[in-house]
Amino acid sequence: MKNTALLVLSLSLAGGTLVAQDGTQKFLLSKDLTGVPGKELLMLTVEYPPGGSDTVHRHHAQTLVYVLEGSIVMQVRGEAPMTLVPGQTFYEAPDDVHVVSRNASHTAPAKFLVFFVKDKGAPILVPAK
Repeated sequence: MKNTALLVLSLSLAGGTLVAQDGTQKFLLSKDLTGVPGKELLMLTVEYPPGGSDTVHRHHAQTLVYVLEGSIVMQVRGEAPMTLVPGQTFYEAPDDVHVVSRNASHTAPAKFLVFFVKDKGAPILVPAK
């Protein structure tokens, strides 16, 4: 699937919807989990331009992030923000609200890998307040 630059975009994949304010997503894999009925794995990369970010959202999924390039700031409601660099990870639980997801730099891009383990057909991202 080809990359798509976003300002405000809704993108549908495998019955889910991804809404991003700023960035580029590349979907890498969508696969049913063997031995776990009703669950699927989704893998994608996200690249934020300098100063790029996402709106407040939730995933309703086990979400694992691995930073590939640059630095990103991640925060879920009730927790302190974390600035992550290449090789570092971040976890988001299904009920977490992701209040900060942004590039820490205003001069360099940032790129990270995301794994979602979620209910089959459920949205991968929904806006939250």
